[in-house]
Amino acid sequence: MKTRVLMTSAVIGGLLAWPGQIPATAQAPQTPLSPPGFHHLHLNSLDPDAAASFYARQFSSTTKTMWGGMPALTSPNNVLVLFAKVNTAPSADPEATAFWHFGWHVTDVRKNMELYETRPEVKLAPLYTTDEGGSVLVSSDTWPGTGGVLGLNRAQIADARAKAVKPVGGAGFAYMHGPDNALVEYHGNMPAERFNHVHMHQDDPYCAQAWYRMHLSAALPQAAAAAPPRTQANCKEARGAERTWPALDKQGMFRTPAAGVIFGDVAMNWYMRQTDKPFIPTRGHVMDHVALSVSNLDAWVAKLRRENVRFLAETYRLGDTRAVMIEGPSREAIEIVEVK
Repeated sequence: MKTRVLMTSAVIGGLLAWPGQIPATAQAPQTPLSPPGFHHLHLNSLDPDAAASFYARQFSSTTKTMWGGMPALTSPNNVLVLFAKVNTAPSADPEATAFWHFGWHVTDVRKNMELYETRPEVKLAPLYTTDEGGSVLVSSDTWPGTGGVLGLNRAQIADARAKAVKPVGGAGFAYMHGPDNALVEYHGNMPAERFNHVHMHQDDPYCAQAWYRMHLSAALPQAAAAAPPRTQANCKEARGAERTWPALDKQGMFRTPAAGVIFGDVAMNWYMRQTDKPFIPTRGHVMDHVALSVSNLDAWVAKLRRENVRFLAETYRLGDTRAVMIEGPSREAIEIVEVK
C-alpha cells in the first residue's frame, strides 16, 4: 500500500511540475533535422517565358527549363528561379514588402555593365552618390564605404571630399530593372557566375536572424558567426539615424542594423525597414516567395508546428513533390519543398 501511494505521488508531482510541459520521462528525444537548402525564388510575371529568356540572356551561366509546370531558370549552383503567370502587373514596390531585390555573382561587373549598355531590353539603375545629385552605375565609382558599411553618411561624404578620397574602381555592385520591374543586382568580380542572394528588409534584423536560426536552422554569414549570437532577448536594435550613399533612392538609405543568414550557398541578407509603414504580405508581388528544400517534409512540418510558426498553406502538391508555405518574421512567404 505504501509503495502504491509513493508511485501515485510521483506521477502527480511530475504532472504538476510545469503547466503544459510533458514530464521529462515521457518526452521523446527529437532527432536533429538537416538544415534546408535554398531551392528557388518565385517571381510573378505577365509573360513568364519572356522573363526566363531575359535572365538567361543576361546571365549566360543559366539555362531555361521547366519545373513544377512553370517556366524556370536554373543556375549552376542548382538554384531555380520560377516564373508564374499573372494577368495583371504584379507590384514591384521595393519598400512595400520584406523582399527588396535578388542578385547574381558575376565574373567581371564592368564587363557585364558594358555589355548591358548595348542591349536595349536592359534598363540599368543608377546609384545616387549624394542627395544633391550625381550618380554612378557601379558602386566602386564613388567613395568607398567604411567600418563594414557599404556607404557613407553626409558627414563622412564631406570628410571624403575634404580629403580628396578617390573611388577604388574595379569590382562593385550594380543594378538593373528586369521584367515586371523586378530589381536585380549583379556584382563581382567573382570566380564564377551564379545566383547568390535575396536581399530583404526586416522590422528587426537581428530578431529575424534569430528567427531563421531557431526555426529553419539557418547558417550565419562568416562575419556574423564570429560575433556573440543574438537571441530574442537581445535582438531589438533601433534603426540607424543616418542615411547613406550610394543608394538607389536619391534620399539615401538606412544600412544599419544589418543581418542575414545563409542556406547552402545562397545568402538572405537584410537591412532594417526603410519607412515607418508596416510590411504587407509578399504573396502576389513580383517577388512572391522564396523556397527551401528539405528531405523529410513531414518531420519539418511537425517541428514548425511545435514552434508555433504560422502556416500560410497546408501540405499541397507541387509538380511531382509536396510543399507547405509558412510566413517569416516580416510577412515574407517561405515555401518548404520536399526534395528526396
